[in-house]
Amino acid sequence: MQIPFHKTHTTEEEINAAIEAIRSGWLTMGPKTVEFENSFKEYIGSTEAVSMNSATAALHLALKAIGLQRADEVIVPTTTFVATAEVVTYFDAIPVLCDIEESTHNIDVSKIEALITNKTKAIIPVHFAGQPCDMDEIYEIAKKYDLKIIEDAAHAIPSSYKDINIGNLQKSDITCFSFYATKTLSTGEGGMATTNNPDYAKSMKINRLHGISKDAWDRYTTKGSWYYEIVDNGCKYNTTDINASLGLVQLRKQDMLREKRNNIASKYDVAFKDNKNIIIPFVKEDRVTSWHLYVIKIDNRDEVIEKLKENGVGCSVHFIPIHKHPYYKNKYGYKNEDYPIANDVFDKSLSLPIYPDMNDEEVEYVINKVKEIVG
Repeated sequence: MQIPFHKTHTTEEEINAAIEAIRSGWLTMGPKTVEFENSFKEYIGSTEAVSMNSATAALHLALKAIGLQRADEVIVPTTTFVATAEVVTYFDAIPVLCDIEESTHNIDVSKIEALITNKTKAIIPVHFAGQPCDMDEIYEIAKKYDLKIIEDAAHAIPSSYKDINIGNLQKSDITCFSFYATKTLSTGEGGMATTNNPDYAKSMKINRLHGISKDAWDRYTTKGSWYYEIVDNGCKYNTTDINASLGLVQLRKQDMLREKRNNIASKYDVAFKDNKNIIIPFVKEDRVTSWHLYVIKIDNRDEVIEKLKENGVGCSVHFIPIHKHPYYKNKYGYKNEDYPIANDVFDKSLSLPIYPDMNDEEVEYVINKVKEIVG
């Protein structure tokens, strides 16, 4: 049996939506994009939603919206995809790395305060695998030091913290989602920023399209005009109506798709919970995870990956910590010994397949092969 690490959930509904968008004549950002934004903010509960072509773009423009400047510092967990730190460097600002919790792989809030200086501007908590971080504690720290909070929610739709959807937590400034091919809501490439601050939303909307004073697509409708002004030094980060059409279909399925992943996670939990060689994911009681990832911790991780691959089971590792990447280590002088938990978690972490279209036979196959190989 061959089971990939991930397979994007797509049906005729997504295909037909993309075809309809193409036939409409709007190949770039247009009315479907606006519809997607409106539907997304209604689903999340936020007052604003700004679509972009990636979560990286959303994080970049979120930092611009809060006024990040050269030499400012932003605290991020070291266990994350590189984009979380990368966007900070776009401003010639400094990503300050924080170690993580062993149980959740989220940022360790007990270690944040020691990293704060008079140059610290913001904190970017990353909701690892979809499980929300300890946001109340992060809020208290941010309030004490007058810091902004930008949530990296690339994994976290649909996730919730104390019964509030991620993307609508009132004390955060901006939340950024990813719609990449492997994500829980996929448009191939894409992202979204949600906020309850109209000024931040306005800034991001302007800057996703070169700093143009109005949405470019609107200039070509019967209500539009050829005239525009550049009011900021923006970027080319807009999404397209084709992507948005896929997003609208996928958005309607989010609760159903999460339930399918949750069922797979439950089967893994039951199968592995009493195995002394496997540590299963830990989810805190006051939050709901999207189950974007199911990460176990084992010894001899690299050997197990190869043996699973030989048996047709795709798997991955999330993530190589930022402080281990040569560019960041050399440029910012990160020391490996400063992140002992992240190092240990990295050495043992293995992400198993958990895509919604896995059937019972495939799940059972993965379980049996993991048990057979790990012991």
